[in-house]
Amino acid sequence: MKEKKKITAGSVLRFLVLIVALCVFVYAAYNLYQIYHEYQVSEDEYDNLAEKYVTTPTPAQTAGESADTTDAAGNPVDPEPPITVDFASLQAQNADIVGWIYVEAVPNINYPILQGEDNEYYLHHTFEKVKNTSASIFLDYQNTADFSDSNTIVYGHNMKNGSMFGLLRNLFDQKTYDENPYIWILTPKGNYRYEIFSVYETSADSATYTLFGGGGQEFKSYLEKCKGNSVVSNEAAFTGEEKAITLSTCTGNDATRRVVQAKCISIVQPIASVTATPAPENVDDIEEIQDNTSQEMHYDEN
Repeated sequence: MKEKKKITAGSVLRFLVLIVALCVFVYAAYNLYQIYHEYQVSEDEYDNLAEKYVTTPTPAQTAGESADTTDAAGNPVDPEPPITVDFASLQAQNADIVGWIYVEAVPNINYPILQGEDNEYYLHHTFEKVKNTSASIFLDYQNTADFSDSNTIVYGHNMKNGSMFGLLRNLFDQKTYDENPYIWILTPKGNYRYEIFSVYETSADSATYTLFGGGGQEFKSYLEKCKGNSVVSNEAAFTGEEKAITLSTCTGNDATRRVVQAKCISIVQPIASVTATPAPENVDDIEEIQDNTSQEMHYDEN
């Protein structure tokens, strides 16, 4: 007759450890599934918006062929935006849309820009106002919605799958920057072309996040300091009257942020209500379109 194996304290402990490990594995797998499911839901939503309301760039444009051209008389002509956006249809779905961003060197950064009453809502919600980890690209609530402030701050998550502002890291490469340093912000009132002048990491509460009430020597000094922080070199020069954008995302370290800064170099196809007189020929004239606000803040992304 076979002897029954005795149940010892050691065997019970090993069994309990196995059960706990299995539970941890199942919980972790479920969380991972939830994360990537949210990623997919977000990607599907934004892909659907782009398919319905955005005319996508041609192969030549996505290859970076966006350099200034000349007219029949040999005069320089600013390039047309690489995409067109049906803002009327988008506004009918969400009145909080203020623009659309397209980064020429990283065409996957091709998203609507929202602006809420604070910096919390679109940190956690998509264009369709669905709660989601990927959330939205959004304008600082203290900025003027038409991008007429001296420094307009645009936030987005640094997603692990490269969506939203996850691919801003590509602009930290000098070769990528040299090939195509341009960003487009399209809005219902006009389309703005920006040239990147600074790419770097900074502290979450740094002076990078200063909002200015207008141009001048203080703003010029700010721009020059930001350019000095850049990990890519360029020949940008400043007058202090520029209109700049600051794209901001997290780095994986709560204390630091990754930023890409660019200055407006041309306005293309502004609507008639913005320009009763001929369209501004250079960025110095943009300040006549709207007044600016003066605030300072920083953004703490999870």
